[in-house]
Amino acid sequence: MAGRADSTVLAGARVVLPTGTVEDGRVIVEGPRIVGGAAQDARTVDLSGHWVVPGFVDMHNHGGGGASFTSGTVDEVLTGIRTHREHGTTTLVASTVTGEMDFLAQRAGVLSELVEQGDLAGIHFEGPFISPCRKGAHSEDLLRHPDPAEVRKLMDAARGTAKMFTLATELPGGIESVRLLAEHGVIAAIGHTDATYEQTVEAIDAGATVATHLFNAMPPLAHREPGPIAALLEDERITVELINDGTHLHPAALELAYHHAGAHRVALITDAMDAAGFGDGRYQLGPLAVEVKDGVARLVEGNSIAGSTLTLDTAFHRAVTIDRIPVGDVVQSISANPARLLGVYDKVGSLDPGKDADLVILDADFTLKGVMRKGEWIVDPQIG
Repeated sequence: MAGRADSTVLAGARVVLPTGTVEDGRVIVEGPRIVGGAAQDARTVDLSGHWVVPGFVDMHNHGGGGASFTSGTVDEVLTGIRTHREHGTTTLVASTVTGEMDFLAQRAGVLSELVEQGDLAGIHFEGPFISPCRKGAHSEDLLRHPDPAEVRKLMDAARGTAKMFTLATELPGGIESVRLLAEHGVIAAIGHTDATYEQTVEAIDAGATVATHLFNAMPPLAHREPGPIAALLEDERITVELINDGTHLHPAALELAYHHAGAHRVALITDAMDAAGFGDGRYQLGPLAVEVKDGVARLVEGNSIAGSTLTLDTAFHRAVTIDRIPVGDVVQSISANPARLLGVYDKVGSLDPGKDADLVILDADFTLKGVMRKGEWIVDPQIG
């Protein structure tokens, strides 16, 4: 089954569609697309006992396979992309970390070429426009206020491929930067922030639409100072990112977000760094040294969590088997919602005919068995 799956019918599986799960369903692939009808010579693959779900869409990812999207060569970035594809992520945005402005502009140029050739879905700038109070694994010496002129500089360097900026919108220039991004169709995400509830509401009203890894790198929810978490959870205009690796969030926090925001407003992300799909050891995240031990990445100095080693197949598995979130809700959070936010739902994010043949095959225990991207088997399920 290796190679392109021309005229192939994937039959007998539970197929998760936007309208619900179809028992004993089928997905028909013709070349790189999902189609509505099968050719006479189509090959049928029996997927009884399996699930077919849309390919995963990760809108916040710093690297994998030992490679960094922030500092790696083109070949290294491609290695990281390939690693995540092998774990079901068929659409991926490359996230940067805080660095010198000229360096970030140069990286935007490199990454934009990979967007233009179809390997990436866009660029996410996480830093340098974030709060020193909630910097996480970002170099404090390189942090800056979100000056709209500097935001525009990075947008221009990305040549139309910038999809998202994470901002501490309470800082000087924050609201103006949100408005600039919104005017240009770029996602303004609130994160690494020390904002109050009222300041967060102001940023949402200005056009912010995403919460960068909700709960992490922001003030906790308190009864007299609800802070950004309450504002982000309650507003229907906000999609909340969640890192479901068992380290960043207690299961009760994940449940709270799903319950209060609803599955239609959750985007499961990895926030992965180089070690994802690679292993423990010493790494660099931007200018900072990171030690990965037992799959948890922490700064060598300060011990802050430094991204994750998560892949989205693990996030999916945890969500269904540990968190007991309905499969359809997980599919919405891991595929459809981020695809809509990124403006690519017409091509990916569901198994509707006419879309790219991007899909993931899972066994009855929700363990990944196969991955197809644009009709090509990335992971051959070796079934049928």
